[in-house]
Amino acid sequence: MVLLYDPTATRQSYPAGANPTLATLSGKVVGFIDNAKPNFNHLVDDLGDLLVSNYGVKRVVKRRKASASVPAPDEIVRELADECDLVITGSGD
Repeated sequence: MVLLYDPTATRQSYPAGANPTLATLSGKVVGFIDNAKPNFNHLVDDLGDLLVSNYGVKRVVKRRKASASVPAPDEIVRELADECDLVITGSGD
């Protein structure tokens, strides 16, 4: 007998009338959480530059986790939630 686990997260529901998407990136602050894997920092630097130059992003905020195997500390999550209109987490290698 083989036991399989489904790693799929449940879909998050939003309150009625909530719009989880942005109409534009212009003037927005975009945050990145670097998972500390090799090369993600290079990708974020280039992507941040493109977002500013091509899409009018006002500012890019980058924070790095201590390790790919641990969640971002609560203080980083709170800081990015307070400062950013959009946060992207990523993986390198």
